[in-house]
Amino acid sequence: MSDVKKSEAAEDPTILALLAVLNDADDLLKQCPPLDTGSRFGNPVFRTFLSEIEKKQESWHKTLGVTDTAATSELSSYLSNAFGNGSRIDYGSGHELNFILWLLCLRQLGLVKDSVFPALTLIVFPRYLAVMRDVQSTYYLEPAGSHGVWGLDDYQFLPFLFGASQLVDHKHIRPLSIHNQMIIEECAKDYLYLDQIQWVNATKTVQGLRWHSPMLDDISAAKNWGKVDAGMRRMFLAEVLAKLPVAQHFLFGSLLPAAPEMSQDGEARSEHDDCCGEEVTVGDIKHKHSTGSWGDCCGIKVPSAIGARQEAKKHGEDAGLRRLPFD
Repeated sequence: MSDVKKSEAAEDPTILALLAVLNDADDLLKQCPPLDTGSRFGNPVFRTFLSEIEKKQESWHKTLGVTDTAATSELSSYLSNAFGNGSRIDYGSGHELNFILWLLCLRQLGLVKDSVFPALTLIVFPRYLAVMRDVQSTYYLEPAGSHGVWGLDDYQFLPFLFGASQLVDHKHIRPLSIHNQMIIEECAKDYLYLDQIQWVNATKTVQGLRWHSPMLDDISAAKNWGKVDAGMRRMFLAEVLAKLPVAQHFLFGSLLPAAPEMSQDGEARSEHDDCCGEEVTVGDIKHKHSTGSWGDCCGIKVPSAIGARQEAKKHGEDAGLRRLPFD
């Protein structure tokens, strides 16, 4: 990341304008302090923060050079969703994807040039991550559709995908290096994958990737970053883009038009449709869950690990990492 920060692309007016938007969003966060509810679940002031974000959409897009009212409205829907959902007070990979779709729309308008893509990935996106970490820590956002410790990460996906691509062909850092604390501390500032590993370790209350993030632990056994990169691409297609709980919230318009066949009537299916359990409805979509279980699509509340750790600090409990008894 340090090389990109020193490049001409880092001084591109559009990159600077995008960073200014994110800095402004971080300032809004500081103006909306959370209530001390004593709960590890989502803080209701998050909705106030999102309301303030909504009010800034027009001025932000004018700063970026968007003058058309229709384009501003379309862009605003993606940027607003990039900060999380106010009804559920949660955040996940679908919201993260909305940020990327927002950048894609700006590119469709000709406001973002292909030449600044490295700066988008290694300067703008990390700044967005930093803002969202502050938001998650402040409002205890619940993981949207989290599988708990069996998922890749409670909130983010793209730092691992972009980060693995960044490390392909690196001469010294290997997938197993994520277990070397010295490498993490020294190199996290320059590599997205390592930076996200450092953040995940910092937010959990137990010690060791094998306990709190077993999928990341398993991935570290890959022979090289090329294997990790290819696996992340496949996983992103299957676990984010192809998932009904994510795709059902996508909005299409003039900048990101829907494919013609998407307008055809047909019965929507989910991974639970062949189950014999109770039929439930999410929006206009009917589907079934296995008997005695729930699907991610129904938004079961899962308290964030960040919330648990922050509340422990407030009560004077040891906020350090603890080992499991049988470790």
